[in-house]
Amino acid sequence: MNKDELITKLKTIIAPYVQDEVAFKELTEDTDFVNDLKINSANLVDIILDIEDEFDIRLENEDMEQMLNVKSAMAIVTSKLNG
Repeated sequence: MNKDELITKLKTIIAPYVQDEVAFKELTEDTDFVNDLKINSANLVDIILDIEDEFDIRLENEDMEQMLNVKSAMAIVTSKLNG
C-alpha cells in the first residue's frame, strides 16, 4: 500500500470524528488529530479501534500513545503491516 492509499484510508476512518472541517480538507502528514482536527480523546480511541479493524492489526498501548498525528499513524500502521 502506498502513502496516498494509506492517507485516503485514514481520512475515511477519521472523517466521522472531525470537528474542524477546514483543517480536514487541508489534511497533510503533519495534521494533528487533537490540535488541528479537534478530535477529543474518546474519539481517538474509536479511531484507533477503527484502524485496527480496517487494517487487521493490533495496536499496543505504546502505539496508541504515539498516534497523535497523521504521520505517526501512517508510520505505526505501516510498521504493523510489514511486521
